[in-house]
Amino acid sequence: MQKPKIVSPREWQLARDELLRGEKEATRAQDRLAAQRRRLPMVKFTNGYAFDTPDGTRSLLDLFEGRGQLVVYQFMDNGPDRYCPGCTWFTNNVPAAGLVGLAERGVAWATVSNMPLAQIEAYKERMGWTVPFVSSHGTAFADDCGVGGGFMLSVFLRDGEDIYRTYNTTSRGVDRLLFAHSVLDLTPYGRQEDWEDSPPGWPQRPTYG
Repeated sequence: MQKPKIVSPREWQLARDELLRGEKEATRAQDRLAAQRRRLPMVKFTNGYAFDTPDGTRSLLDLFEGRGQLVVYQFMDNGPDRYCPGCTWFTNNVPAAGLVGLAERGVAWATVSNMPLAQIEAYKERMGWTVPFVSSHGTAFADDCGVGGGFMLSVFLRDGEDIYRTYNTTSRGVDRLLFAHSVLDLTPYGRQEDWEDSPPGWPQRPTYG
């Protein structure tokens, strides 16, 4: 397996300083995007969905758990006994302590899927997940969010009993939230996936291989 070039401490520091300049530029760009995101308008969203949960039927408003904001990750429904590897990897990266931190700042979390609740519960047990995971099976929630059979992350804000959608993202916008990906992107070999721009001889494999 190929390895990075060995250089002197001075050469390494010069290369690291050059990369740091780029990292700081990226951080400032992300800060500007976050500021712009906080200024997005919002659109009213209906509360007329009946989600199946282990505790019975709940509405979208119920998923807020009394908090002012709600983040929803929509897990793909690939059919009976078939599970999206990307959504599985994402859910594996949702930390229980992180959800506590969100709750302390008034943000609730719910993973939602068009899979029937029995299928969700079986997969949760198999994977050892404790994340709140409910079923939108038989509702128009996925269609109204524009998921189109894929996956998506949406943010909602409530004003009393009125619900508004403030943000959504999918694909790489969701990808950047994963703890493991953030750490792997700092390592010499990266995520070791075949789409990455890596030097010749670096280990790579299919993304979900």
